[in-house]
Amino acid sequence: MTTTTNRPGTAGAGHADPVAHPHHARRWAILGVLGLAQLMVVLDATIVNIALPSAQRALGFSNEYRQWIVTAYALAFGALLPLGGRVGDLIGRKTTLIVGLVGFAAASAAGGAAQGFGTLVGARAAQGAFGALLAPAVLSLLTTTFTDAKERAKAFGIYGAIAGAGGATGLLLGGVLTEYLDWRWCMYVNVLFAVAATVGAASLLHNQRGGAGSRLDVPGTLTVSAGLFSLVYGFANAETHAWGSPAVWGWLVAAVALLAAFVVIETRVAHPLVPLRVLLDRTRGGALLTVLTLGVGMFAVFLFLTYYLQQNLGFSPIRSGAAFLPMIGALAVTATTATSVVVPRVGPRPLVPAGFLIAAGGLLWLTGLDVHSGYAGSVLGPLIITGVGIGLAMAPAMTAGTSGVAAQDAGVASALVNTAQQVGGSVGTAVLSTIASSALTHALAGQQPTAAAMASAAIDSYTTTFTWVAGFFVVGAVLSGLLLRTGPLPTGAAPAAHM
Repeated sequence: MTTTTNRPGTAGAGHADPVAHPHHARRWAILGVLGLAQLMVVLDATIVNIALPSAQRALGFSNEYRQWIVTAYALAFGALLPLGGRVGDLIGRKTTLIVGLVGFAAASAAGGAAQGFGTLVGARAAQGAFGALLAPAVLSLLTTTFTDAKERAKAFGIYGAIAGAGGATGLLLGGVLTEYLDWRWCMYVNVLFAVAATVGAASLLHNQRGGAGSRLDVPGTLTVSAGLFSLVYGFANAETHAWGSPAVWGWLVAAVALLAAFVVIETRVAHPLVPLRVLLDRTRGGALLTVLTLGVGMFAVFLFLTYYLQQNLGFSPIRSGAAFLPMIGALAVTATTATSVVVPRVGPRPLVPAGFLIAAGGLLWLTGLDVHSGYAGSVLGPLIITGVGIGLAMAPAMTAGTSGVAAQDAGVASALVNTAQQVGGSVGTAVLSTIASSALTHALAGQQPTAAAMASAAIDSYTTTFTWVAGFFVVGAVLSGLLLRTGPLPTGAAPAAHM
């Protein structure tokens, strides 16, 4: 194993030292592989939602158990992400990525072949566990592969577009597969993605490690994994239990206690799982809050607009997925163009708050939906505006979350970004579903449950949720504006070792 050092003048495009930066010459091909791996993970968060009704009919499980198809994945993924990030630093990111891809493919194949509810839930949990390995490896490899500031901004713009638009793409792909093939193909399709990404990773990547002599922080691993599990599980229970139930607040209290213990442990161990120097950086803190809040907001757009399109406008699964394409296009163009031009010059601070406010404006526009609204007049415009805003905030935040970190901490920083996004989605699932349910009950109070009343009440629940998320985004704009530093982000990273 050879330890390398960065030398001045070697980080520019076309001039990187091939020993210090072994990925430089093939960086754009590597970006394609990493993008494919990330797309698989992001798609899986929404593609299964489209398949759930068909899977439920085929396997015969009740509505009460349906949420666990989603929750099993979120629990494993969210709880194990910090461990996954550190494993990549310890054994090498290429190795970790390939193990994650192969395991994810195997779990997906098992889920597609499932003949019972238990097998499907187990497969989803296994997908989450292997996803927790590969997702931080993808982001840390992206961070260490692109050493030029302008190229890194462009690469993170593409990555941010995939992270932001992948959920909507999953809705479209899930609709196509479910309608024309079978719900099981929403699981099997991951095998195709994983095989292609594994071949690319094996042929293009070197096995970079974060540093020699590090050890796994077992107490930190146990407390943070248990804490994140308790956090996600508590919020997941809020979908089926009252907030005053011990099944909700008991787990949330346990989460707070375990995560507090984790912070104390990290200040005392020689090789912390998450060094506090990574977690407490001001700009990184702002980036993590941004990604978490965007995770909440994207959930609202995808879930509740999908309900509206299918239940109120009568769209098919395919047509519902296609309805999000304008948002995908707006998000992708904004993330890849604006960040590659602006971020290297002035940093993320001007972009992230502006993106939050633009997305909040799109969501407030959606609050005008009623029973007479149509897609072209009332949904298309807000979708595009929201896509522009999310694209403007997501990619710069992900760049800020992993920039300027030492090479031995790249996996940890990447895991924190992924954890923030996953926890945001999990919290959003519980909190916003509760808000929507309360709004629905309030709208139906004192009315006969006719079809017209139910349709109107459903729309009221969606618009109430959009209003809340717009408020979250305004708060996100304020916090990101206060926390993110002014000026360009630091370039490069501390040296990495490669094999």
